[in-house]
Amino acid sequence: MNDTVLKINDLHAEYRTDEGTSSVINGINLSLEKGETLGLVGETGAGKTTTALSVMRLMPKKTGFITGGTIEFEEEGNLLEKSEAEMRAIRGHRISMIFQDPMTSLNPVIRVGDQIKESFKIHFPDLSGDEMDKKVDDMLEMVGIPASRKNEYPHQFSGGMKQRVVIAMALSCEPELLIADEPTTALDVTIQAQVLHMMRELKRNLGTSMILITHDLGIVSQNCEKVAVMYAGTILESGTAEEIFGQTQHHPYTTGLFGSIPDMNKPTDRLSPIDGLMPDPLNLPEGCVFNPRCPHCMDICRTEAPKNKILDGSHMICCHLFDDRNPNKEEAENE
Repeated sequence: MNDTVLKINDLHAEYRTDEGTSSVINGINLSLEKGETLGLVGETGAGKTTTALSVMRLMPKKTGFITGGTIEFEEEGNLLEKSEAEMRAIRGHRISMIFQDPMTSLNPVIRVGDQIKESFKIHFPDLSGDEMDKKVDDMLEMVGIPASRKNEYPHQFSGGMKQRVVIAMALSCEPELLIADEPTTALDVTIQAQVLHMMRELKRNLGTSMILITHDLGIVSQNCEKVAVMYAGTILESGTAEEIFGQTQHHPYTTGLFGSIPDMNKPTDRLSPIDGLMPDPLNLPEGCVFNPRCPHCMDICRTEAPKNKILDGSHMICCHLFDDRNPNKEEAENE
């Protein structure tokens, strides 16, 4: 039996505006097995949310275009070949998404219970009104909100409670795949921990696979089995959590991300940020997209895009430093 829930192969996407064409996803490959959590990490503008919107087929209709590749979902096959009616039957039922900002994900003039109930009306229309109400009560209780509050409006909830409501909406139909787009960004540290613990418990109880989009490598290390590091629409490094966090060989960008994390065991005056800024997607650099900011940049990096290199197991790095043709390869791997 094939346990692969999602397989993205050579996906390309772009935004077309009056200013030009932005290449936001440039040939990424990802796979996710049943019950796994994949952490998608990178700076703002890396293409993480666009990847999620591509899976959901929710790219802006006038400006967002998927120009190549496939997105295979279980027995459904390639989602890019589905009609809009077929995607509506999948969205919210088999694939759900927790959007980035809970403050704007909820309709301010509709009671939270009715917003959760909408999923049941669309995907389980044969349920009676009482059965739907019971499911709404169960979902709210499952995320730690008293069912008695289902008739309240979003403005009557705190930020953490709004996020719990959004999670309840996303999980209401027990999807096989949950995409969580920075679900803890607007929350304080205590509420972050509570929400992440709740999501782990719900994933375990429901057997849901999850893509967790975040900037926080600490969250990834505690919640994900797989990790993919994304930059300028490209996967620069990927592997299991053990390979990413336990090995010493990394893409220079990943090394930079680790260097930006404070070490509680070492006294330091300043963090070590990555020099420079994310490139303009309207004008991506030639060769390796990270070359303008890379401390190990070589001449080949400015002219030729690197190929994916499997180092060990499933650990992949896309970097000329690890190319077999590089005379400094052994030195780089020993850094």
